[in-house]
Amino acid sequence: MTTASLRIDLDAVLANWRALDAMTSAATETGAVVKADSYGLGAARVARVLARAGARKFFVAAAEEGAAVRQALGEGPEIFVFSGHMAGDTEMIGDLGLTPMLNSVEQVKRHVDALPGAAFGVQLDTGMNRLGLEPADWAAVSAELIAAGPKLVMSHLACSDEPEHPMNAMQLKNFRAMTDGLGLKRALSATGGILLGPDYHFDVTRPGIGLYGGLPFETARAVVRLSLPVVQIRTVAPGETVGYANSWTAARESRIATVAAGYADGLSRRFSGKATLWAGDTPCPLVGRVSMDLITVDVTDLPEVPQSLEILGPHQGVDALAEVAGTIGYEILTALGQRYQRSYVGGLA
Repeated sequence: MTTASLRIDLDAVLANWRALDAMTSAATETGAVVKADSYGLGAARVARVLARAGARKFFVAAAEEGAAVRQALGEGPEIFVFSGHMAGDTEMIGDLGLTPMLNSVEQVKRHVDALPGAAFGVQLDTGMNRLGLEPADWAAVSAELIAAGPKLVMSHLACSDEPEHPMNAMQLKNFRAMTDGLGLKRALSATGGILLGPDYHFDVTRPGIGLYGGLPFETARAVVRLSLPVVQIRTVAPGETVGYANSWTAARESRIATVAAGYADGLSRRFSGKATLWAGDTPCPLVGRVSMDLITVDVTDLPEVPQSLEILGPHQGVDALAEVAGTIGYEILTALGQRYQRSYVGGLA
């Protein structure tokens, strides 16, 4: 192996989607968030597997992402665009049958003027203060939009990964106040919201991180395995240093593996001197600084020279690695670089 290998288990993605779907009633439809190229794992592959399993609603961040998913899926499934109808998106939305989630009065006007009669959804701001129509704006345009028949009305929970956070109940109350009795298809929950229980499920859920093995879905199956090739092994004498800025000094005679991956591949410099790689069941500490293309690992205690070391796998998932860097699993996944040799298993890929 000459390049780092990123193994993506599509059967695990499918199992996670089915598990999250099973948490809701038969009346609730489970979609899938495939934005950011399915969190870096390949939206075309993931979307096709989920569509074959019955997913009919897919969510992306921008129209360009929607175009790629439409190309992968063909006609039929609905593709919702969180950023709505941006200037310059009209042709793409119209030609590809994308469904923009309109976020402002400006977007409402743009969509109605440019694509009269075309499908749309509405995003409401229930307290996150990010995207969506605020209550006053919704009151001003709701009659017009309801008459036109939005495909979906949604909002986004700010604190769903903290089940006891009072923000969850407040946003639920606000969402109901803005939408109850209107006869509209509604969506409030991503992965965390699904885990909050039936009150948050409504008509459609849109799991994202849980599909890809991340928290807060604690029982999710792991999806990724990242194996990094060893380029060179050298023996370092006691007192010698390794890497930039002499940041690690050998306390004993040590064998140091130089491994082909670095921050250009999404392995943060914050892993420097903190992260652990694995040779089978044996942990091997990362020593010195993470550089652009290389990291150095202490393999002194291994009985034989390894050909590769794992940084994501059965001993260390995305959230465990994220904790080392003081971040979240989302960032670990979406940062995975394009130099990895990606391979897919399962899912009739």
